[in-house]
Amino acid sequence: MNLRDTALERINGNSFDVLIVGGGINGAVSAAVLAGRGASVALVDRGDFGGFTSQESSNLVWGGFKYLESYEFFLVRKLCVSRNRLIKAYPDNIKPVGFLATLDKASPFPRWLAALGALGYWIIGGFRTHRPRMLSARKIESIEPVVDTSESQGGIEYYDAYLPDNDSRFVFSFVRSAMDVGAAAANYVELLGAERTPHGWRARLRDGETGTELSCRARVIINAAGPFADALNEDLGPRTDHRIVFSKGIHLVVPRLTANERVLAFFDDTGRLFYVIPMGRRSVIGTTDTRVDTPYTRVTDEDRDFLLTQINARLDLERPLTVDDVIADRSGVRPLVVKREGGDQTQVDWTKLSRKHEIEIDEPRQVVTVFGGKLTDCLNVGEEVADAVEKLGVPLEEDTGTWYGEPAAATRAEFYRQARLMKLDDLRHKPNVEPLSDRLWRRYGRRAFQMLDAIRRDPSMGEDIMKNADYLRVELHLAAGTEMVTKLEDFLRRRSKITQVIPEHDVRTSEGLREAAEILFGERADEKLVEYFGAIPAGS
Repeated sequence: MNLRDTALERINGNSFDVLIVGGGINGAVSAAVLAGRGASVALVDRGDFGGFTSQESSNLVWGGFKYLESYEFFLVRKLCVSRNRLIKAYPDNIKPVGFLATLDKASPFPRWLAALGALGYWIIGGFRTHRPRMLSARKIESIEPVVDTSESQGGIEYYDAYLPDNDSRFVFSFVRSAMDVGAAAANYVELLGAERTPHGWRARLRDGETGTELSCRARVIINAAGPFADALNEDLGPRTDHRIVFSKGIHLVVPRLTANERVLAFFDDTGRLFYVIPMGRRSVIGTTDTRVDTPYTRVTDEDRDFLLTQINARLDLERPLTVDDVIADRSGVRPLVVKREGGDQTQVDWTKLSRKHEIEIDEPRQVVTVFGGKLTDCLNVGEEVADAVEKLGVPLEEDTGTWYGEPAAATRAEFYRQARLMKLDDLRHKPNVEPLSDRLWRRYGRRAFQMLDAIRRDPSMGEDIMKNADYLRVELHLAAGTEMVTKLEDFLRRRSKITQVIPEHDVRTSEGLREAAEILFGERADEKLVEYFGAIPAGS
């Protein structure tokens, strides 16, 4: 029986303190804190964990510099504190990074005012990052020759942080932490309905893979459905003071545009900031801000052309970027929080809304709803959800802060000692690729020790399984056993970022694709290949 089947068996017919609906960052962090503090937790998502809004982020962990413009100082302080906590707790997964913002004559702020804002941002953030600095156009050109400074008035450099891997994998780390301390979590499980009884909630569920209906009971339901929170509350029945509106944002993934590990920031022609963000051997350009009425979005030709036009006008490239340079794209919505009495969504100026979150409790119905939020704010969300659950009568153990973060420094040092002894980093030699020891520790933490043992027993486990994908055979075996990979997309897009950094044609024709599918799905490999590609790929 695989990990997902075991979770479904544990959920079906059983009772829990809390049923969490939604496996994005809010649901994942809620599961981690509640299970870590002794509650019995069931977590379900009708898709994959981190598989909707949470997989479309900018991979940035930041305090919201732009919110200073609207004088939201308390929110900026709160986000900066959360950013600082994340950097400290996840030193290998979250890295400080410089933001170089170039200002031209059309920028909404003069350089001195932007510099003053950056200084204030640094102070509000508790001086926990490098000191910001004001830069001349000549200085920008010397440190980032790719930036076109012909129309520049100079700029500023300030500091935040980013995820060098991918957002969905970070989300899954919280799910994995919750499972490690007893939570029952399953992806592709839909909530069909829930009935409030004198003894709590009785929920009807459906396994999206088999169509089998399940049921469970829970004292409290947590609505962590992200952009679908309002729709879920219509079914559950709680009345809330807030609701969600949608802002669409897109990103384009292109070949690496600068050798430096920093974020380039520019104001587009509408006066909104957009960025060039490092992603390994790629760069990510984005994001946009478009009012939409549905959480289901895609990158249109107009979106693509807009971003390419904006970046080509601000970089001094050997040749302009075209659609042929786009390796992958990302499109998602920001679920932004507004007061319910604010009228219909057309009356909301979404461009002035921040990424704050709100948590509401319906005590009679025993429902907690999480509205909005962002990855940077996840620890605050988790702690506030725990407080809400306690108010509803679910006893929790003391919060010792052990439910989040990477393993202790001594554990990390022991892994690197063993990796050096077996010469792990000598297994391959590729330019511009991080050492294997760094990658395995960042992605897997304590589970990376199992991988060292597997490679010792069988050196073939240390071989790359898919050309250009930077994924070892042993990683596939570990993913198959411990990461609840249910569809091929779960692995290619979320547990890894393969389809975000490798062109689709190269993935489809990869020599190791079939073996990867066989390791992940066994006898169902062909079925999963057809499900994802529409046919058996030629390279398989």
